[in-house]
Amino acid sequence: MTTLTPVAEGIWCRSAPQNFFGFHVGTRMTVVRLTSGGLLLHSPVSITPELRAAIDELGPVRHIVCPNLFHHLYAGEALAAWPQAVLHGPEKLQRKRGDLKFGATLTERPHPDWGGDFELVTIEGCLLGETAFYHRPTRSLIACDLVENFAHSDHLPTRWYLRLGGILGEVGWHRMLRLVYVNRRKARASFDRILQWPFERLVLAHGDVLEDDAREKLRKAMNWL
Repeated sequence: MTTLTPVAEGIWCRSAPQNFFGFHVGTRMTVVRLTSGGLLLHSPVSITPELRAAIDELGPVRHIVCPNLFHHLYAGEALAAWPQAVLHGPEKLQRKRGDLKFGATLTERPHPDWGGDFELVTIEGCLLGETAFYHRPTRSLIACDLVENFAHSDHLPTRWYLRLGGILGEVGWHRMLRLVYVNRRKARASFDRILQWPFERLVLAHGDVLEDDAREKLRKAMNWL
């Protein structure tokens, strides 16, 4: 595994192992160079010395983002590595993780440092509390748990899990996890706003990055909503 993988101009990713009830679903951090200067870390993974050195070579880390209520496990490691950075998270996450020193509440209103880079939409009617990031300069949608994209899995129980959920080899959202959408009308309205963005790729947390026809694939994957 390379330390950081470039996915677009000024955007890099780091994939890492992650289990979900014993299933090997992996996770992904996205690193974005801001036009205002410095870096933003979206959904941090465990910060090894090797990874920290690779990120430091790109520039100073100014912002660390927990984009929903569940992608926060390594936020403390990231903040310890870069204590000068501002930690962002939803209000509910800040109550959940009182041990973390948040510097800003994540909403649809971009931080002043992000004004030239991102547009944001928070998914209403969903227990995940996710805010999606549209990176205007590269037409990239950056999110964690909108959809998953697993072409295959080497882990047999994970293949069973993906197949039962209807997403092995298909871009989609596991049938079991659809229960987190408690108000589909509100969620559908949020997704319709996201689909208005002209994004060309989708950087997600679980599975492969969508590089081709990402907007249409997201639209089809969420037709059930």
